[in-house]
Amino acid sequence: MIPHEAAMLTPVANQRESSSSNLGKISIAVGIALALGAFFYFDLGRFLSLTALKENRDGLLAFTEGNFAAAVGIFILAYAIVTGLSLPGAVILTLAGGFLFGAVGATFFVNIGATTGATLAFLTARYLLRDTVEQKFGKWLGPFQEGFAKNAFSYLLTLRLIPLFPFFVVNLVSGLTRVHVGTYVAATALGIIPGSFVYAYAGRQLGTINSLKEIASPNVIGAFVLLGLLALVPVVYKKYAPKSA
Repeated sequence: MIPHEAAMLTPVANQRESSSSNLGKISIAVGIALALGAFFYFDLGRFLSLTALKENRDGLLAFTEGNFAAAVGIFILAYAIVTGLSLPGAVILTLAGGFLFGAVGATFFVNIGATTGATLAFLTARYLLRDTVEQKFGKWLGPFQEGFAKNAFSYLLTLRLIPLFPFFVVNLVSGLTRVHVGTYVAATALGIIPGSFVYAYAGRQLGTINSLKEIASPNVIGAFVLLGLLALVPVVYKKYAPKSA
């Protein structure tokens, strides 16, 4: 009698768990959609422009000098939100950080905010989409998932170092893989340091910058590409190194 009752309860419990999971996914998706809708409806992006930053630099600097701890907290929180929701404006925030906190300080604060936001985006994509993607495309993604998992750190580090790949795309696509969260966080935190420092350092000369293209010069991008290729050296070595007996 008891085993039979347990067998009857199992499908019901699974159904309830599935319904709860679906409700959670819907709630998160709706919350993200509302946040994105509010951002574009109220045109909040106008505050994340080079023009707005240059116009308000004196006020921002005065606030930071008088409320340093609060300024740092607001900066990190804003960076995490922008990154987590895949909103435009991360580069402007990095420039602002460099102007307000210095190149080294800003690089550190950007790293905290960007890594936090990227991890939230990664976990959200994994929670909302990975099961569905694997169910529909699992047999095609299998070899990719296996290869990516074996060399996840090097691949992710390369994707972070080379600015040719949009930051938010790497966040979302990584969430669909089986890479461990710890590996993702470590590769992200390490890989964004060079780019963050370049833009934070440029932020110190905010008054002389008229376009973001002035910062992302071919030489700078070439250096990032070289760093990204160097990160792939371990993968290439493991693939082509002679097998020991």
